This record gives sequence, C-alpha cells and structure tokens, in this order.
Amino acid sequence: MVTINQLIKKKRVKKFHKNPLNALEKSPQKKGVCVRVYITKPKKPNSALRKIAKVRLSNKRMVLCSIPGQGHNLAEYSVVLVRGGRVKDVPGVRFKLIKGGVKYDFGWSERFVRYNARSKYGIPKNQHEFISNAVSAKKKEKN
Repeated sequence: MVTINQLIKKKRVKKFHKNPLNALEKSPQKKGVCVRVYITKPKKPNSALRKIAKVRLSNKRMVLCSIPGQGHNLAEYSVVLVRGGRVKDVPGVRFKLIKGGVKYDFGWSERFVRYNARSKYGIPKNQHEFISNAVSAKKKEKN
C-alpha cells in the first residue's frame, strides 16, 4: 500500500488504453496493410476455419479483420480497405475487409460463378469475360 508521503511526491497516473472500436475514427473505411494472414476456429457451438487478417491501419492502429467470401489472394504487406462489422463467433474480430478496388491488392478470386450479392464480394458483372481475358493474357505471357 502507498503512504501519503509517497502520493504527495508522485501522484497516481491513470493508464491510457486505445479503444479498438474507434479505430476507423468516424470514417466509413480506412486503408491498411496486412501484418499477418491466418486461419482460426470460432467459439463453442460453431465449427469452421475462419480466415482472419491482422491489419495495421493508416492511423497506426492494429485491428483483426475477417476475410469475406470463398478464397482470397492476401499475403503479408497486402494493401486492403477495412470497414466495420463484427464476426459474432470469433472473439476480437470487429472489422471486415472490402473485396475489389482499383488501388488495393484484395481482388476477387471466387472458386465459382456468383450471380447474386456480387457487390459484397467485389465481383464484376461480366465475370465470364473477365476470367477468359485473364486466362488468354497468361497464355500470351508464356509464349
């Protein structure tokens, strides 16, 4: 226990904690860089392998983000766009990544053709043409 003389000489200092909920600082999205991309398991009644990315935001805060959709091309140092929205069954994950975007490394890479809710997963409307153009471009590079 602290004596009165000790308190007079040096007052008690309150610890300062950064609130992770305010990480976006009232913006709808923030740019970030992936520090680590890994897989984790959800809480008790659920069973799956959830894809998670630890992201350093542009305001130097570190947050855990969920990677939406099936399949991704993220690695360490990938530039991503982060939005709010938690994952209920994974503790500490309060943000999600936005797929697509011109200047970000998180493009769409689904394993199947998706017709509904395409904007959630950053998939273009003419994905058949997009896939065939990408395949033909790779063939030209090899030749």
